[in-house]
Amino acid sequence: MHSFARRLHGSVEKSATKGTKGLILNGGWRYDLMGWFVDTFLFRSQWQQLRQKTIYLASLQPGERVLDVGCGTGTLALEAARQIGTAGRVVGIDPSKQQITRARSKATRHNVPVAFQIGVIEQLAFSDQTFDVVLSTLMMHHLQSSLKRQGLAEIARVLKPGGRLVIADFKPKQERQGQAARFHAGGSSMQDLAAMVVDAGFEFLETEEIRPARFSTFPGAGFIKAHKS
Repeated sequence: MHSFARRLHGSVEKSATKGTKGLILNGGWRYDLMGWFVDTFLFRSQWQQLRQKTIYLASLQPGERVLDVGCGTGTLALEAARQIGTAGRVVGIDPSKQQITRARSKATRHNVPVAFQIGVIEQLAFSDQTFDVVLSTLMMHHLQSSLKRQGLAEIARVLKPGGRLVIADFKPKQERQGQAARFHAGGSSMQDLAAMVVDAGFEFLETEEIRPARFSTFPGAGFIKAHKS
């Protein structure tokens, strides 16, 4: 099972392309299948819990405009769209064509109006002050520090004043113990990431975490919620 989990964040992980300096996850429907397997049998549904916690912390309101950066196959963006209703708008961006194709297929199948498009965090293709909320889950650990800072500056640019940012990411490897230490995917230091968020012009930071359940290989996760100054 552990080798199967490694494929989720290993063999599907590609080197940087000219579209982004960060890493790209591909896989499409295979990524979803592997994700379901890992969450069901290795994570004890804690990946699903992470998405639910992200939505809760975002405090989404009907009619808001939401951006999901690094949306993958769109699962979180689709849930966000259900929360804000038809008066709002959700956009999901990801550098992987395979992931965006899969996300669009899921949106069509579930009849949920989400605009999925290929895009990169270091150059968001949106006007200043477009969104009320920006979400980022399990993608910051794929970025080098300089790219994190550049991406956070772009997020601040496209958020409205007072807009909300919610980041969720795995705990770094040095903070994992027991079964959780076996999951090889990287993580983020919440302390370092919080400092970058403040430097990008955010305030009122809140941090929370999900600890690994017993007999789970889920590596633990940290959350940062902040408001644009």
